Amino acid sequence: MKRVTGIGGIFFKAKDAPALREWYKTHLGIDVQAWGGAAFTWDDGEGNPVGGTTIWSVSSGTDGQVPEGRAFTINYRVHDVHALVKVLREEGCEVVGKVDESDYGKFAWVMDPEGNKVELWEPPAGQ
Repeated sequence: MKRVTGIGGIFFKAKDAPALREWYKTHLGIDVQAWGGAAFTWDDGEGNPVGGTTIWSVSSGTDGQVPEGRAFTINYRVHDVHALVKVLREEGCEVVGKVDESDYGKFAWVMDPEGNKVELWEPPAGQ
């Protein structure tokens, strides 16, 4: 069974989110959008698009994206979130809550041994 297939997103918490976004935009050339992040589309290395994006976002931490006491969250793309959650539970992992399904895909969360909340994301078809 496939488990993680890539990085879906990286979400940072910042003391001064607007200033940090501007730093990344100015110094690293990240195309930060009004919503506070950037979407990196995937290509085949020659500039031809292939399905998928990776989100990069900086927030003040009040949106719930990054757990309290943590500086970041990594969102991992998965092939079948329901099957993976079942296997993780069978393996004794701490799965948090239930699978959340929306127009943005299916999301689930698991705690790693260091107490980091890991987000699992099965994107909608075609993404």
